Amino acid sequence: MRRLSSPKHVHEKHAPKTLRFALVTVSSSRYAARREGRPYTDESQDLAAAMINERGHVVEVRELVDDDMGAIRALLEKLLEREDLDAVIFIGGTGFSRRDVTIEAVKPFFEKEVDGFGELFRWLSFREIGVAAIMSRATMGVARGKAVICLPGSPNAVKLAIENFLQALPHLIYIARS
Repeated sequence: MRRLSSPKHVHEKHAPKTLRFALVTVSSSRYAARREGRPYTDESQDLAAAMINERGHVVEVRELVDDDMGAIRALLEKLLEREDLDAVIFIGGTGFSRRDVTIEAVKPFFEKEVDGFGELFRWLSFREIGVAAIMSRATMGVARGKAVICLPGSPNAVKLAIENFLQALPHLIYIARS
C-alpha cells in the first residue's frame, strides 16, 4: 500500500528555508535620543537579530520608529512593498499606556490574524512572569504574504517569542502565499 505524505510535510517541503526579516523598534525615548544625536542601546532588537541569524535566517532591515501611529503605518507600508522581506517584527509599543499604539497602527493591515499567537505568547509568558502576562497585547497577522508580528519591548519577551514561534513561520508564510 502506498503511503501518502501528510499536508504538513508537503507544505514544509515547499516552505522557504531562509526567511528575510525587518526588525522595527517602536520607542519614543530611543527615537528622541537618535534624533538628538545621543547614544542609545537597543538590547531587544540586538537580541532578535542575533537569534534570527543564529537560526539561519537573515535580518535585512533594522529600523527605529517613534510611538506615533502615522509613522508606524508609513514604515509598515514601505516594508510590505518590499519583495525581499518575509516577516516584519515590531518590538515595543504593545502595552496599555497612551503612547502604546503599535497594535492600533498595525492591525488594519492584517488580512488574516493569527489569533493563536497572542494566546500562546501570553500563556508562555504567564508561566514565566505570572499574571502580569495579561499586560501584553502581542499579536501576529498576515499582510501581503508577510508575517507581521508585534512583540513587547523587553528582551525576555523577544527571546520567548523567537525561541517558541520562529520555527512555525516558514510554514505560515508558505500557506499565506498559496
